[in-house]
Order: sequence, then C-alpha cells, then structure tokens
Amino acid sequence: MALYKEINLRTQSTQSFTAVLAGILTAALILIGFNSFVIINPGQAGVISVLGKAQDGALLEGIHFKLPLVSNVDIYDVTVQKFEVPAQGSTKDLQDLTGRFAINFRLDPTKVVNIRRKQGTLQNLVAKIIAPQTQESFKIAASLRTAEQAITQRSELKNDFDDALSNRLAKYDVIVLDTSVIDLNFSTEFARAVEEKQVAEQQAQRAVYIARQAEQEAQADINRAKGRAEAQRLLAETLKAQGGELVLQKEAIQAWREGGAQMPKVLVIGGDSNSSVPFLFNLGDVEQ
Repeated sequence: MALYKEINLRTQSTQSFTAVLAGILTAALILIGFNSFVIINPGQAGVISVLGKAQDGALLEGIHFKLPLVSNVDIYDVTVQKFEVPAQGSTKDLQDLTGRFAINFRLDPTKVVNIRRKQGTLQNLVAKIIAPQTQESFKIAASLRTAEQAITQRSELKNDFDDALSNRLAKYDVIVLDTSVIDLNFSTEFARAVEEKQVAEQQAQRAVYIARQAEQEAQADINRAKGRAEAQRLLAETLKAQGGELVLQKEAIQAWREGGAQMPKVLVIGGDSNSSVPFLFNLGDVEQ
C-alpha cells in the first residue's frame, strides 16, 4: 500500500512538471512568434539590425518578418518635420545679418538605412547635420547681396538659401520641402543708418515738393499779372474809344460805392472843355 502511494505521488509530480514545462514552452513559442514580426505603420520606415548590424533594405509600411531575439527594428518618422534654427552671416558689404528660419523637411524612406548607419537617430541628424548646414547655407545666401539688397530682395535671398540648403542636405538623404523666414535683423548701427537715410530721403522729397509748389505759385502770379496787364490794356483801349469817359465815370462811382463812402444824392461832373453842359445826374436813380 505504501509503495502504491509513493508511485502515485511520483506520477503526480511528473505530470505537474510536464504541465509546467509545457506552459513555459507554449509561452516561449508565443513570445518568439510575436517577436518574429514587425508592423510598420503609414508615415514610418524601419531598419532591421541583427546583433547590432544594420541590414540592407528599408522596411516600408506593412508587416515584415525578423529573426526573433537577435534582431531589433529602429523606426523612423518619414512624415514632414519642422525645425526652427537661428542663423548668422555677413552681407556682401560686410554687414552682420541674423535670421531665424523654419525648415520643413522629411527623410527619404528608401534611404533610412544610410541614416541609421551614418547618423543614428533623427535627433542626431538634426543636431549634427541640419543645424550646421542651415548656418552654412545662410552664410552663402547672405554673401551674395549687400545689406540694402537683402532688405529689398528678401524673396531672392530666401530662394538662394533654399537652393543652397537643398543641395547640401540631399547628400544626407534629407528632402527639404520649404523654408520660412521667421525673422531677419541687422546690426544696431546699420538699422540706425537705414533710418537716418530714410529720414533724409523724406526731407529731400519734401524739399522737392516745396520747390515745385513755389514754382507753381510763381507761375500763377505771372499768369495773374499777365491777366491784369491784358485787362488794363483793354481798358485803356476802351477809354480811348468813343464814350470812354462814361466808362471811367461809371468805374469811379462803383469804386466809391464799394469803398463804403456815403453817396451824394446829386453829382455834377464837368465835361470836357468843349462841352457847355455839365454832366448832371441823380445817384438815387443809379442805385435803383
């Protein structure tokens, strides 16, 4: 009886051990199975490394097989990235020029293996490649123009910067989509000189305007003088003609009335020496 119990206990122990071992093997198989595949989502690219060595061929979106336990997959974001970087350079006339740019770029999905081997992570790529190349590209673009041209030809400055940056980053499998000039500043001395120049130009323009205005006023005075001279000439001819004395007498009376003097009721004006009848009329009749 005791022997039977001992055999029964050994059998139960063996069954328990077998069940535990089967569970461990099942769990290991499940873990290995899940570790044998990797899913790359849209907007991503992957690089397989086996025992630390990057393998050729980027993993694009979809499901991919990989060696379990000994391989690892690095995932890269290949959507549009934005990076802001300050830059400093000198213009053609040796004026200091500082700027800040926003750069929109993305990684070439088919070249992420090269990026993994040469730069490692995206952070390293930005810090060690994109930022320094942005500085150099801005220096190239700034040196092509004077400070004044950099202000008046800002779009051309940006185009030169885009071309230089695109050519430089293409060597590192980075695609530049667009750049934006966030800020562009000159030295304090140059900014003051530009302001003084603008003030001087405004004053010069005002002086030209005043001179033209004075010239126009002088021409107007000349025209008015010519008009008065012509009127006097016509008046003189009128006075010389027959009945000119009556015109002169009428203008004298009109001037008297406009001067505010009290007009007499009867006015007698002598005619010429050949006339025996004086010029006599009632001013009340004239007012009426």
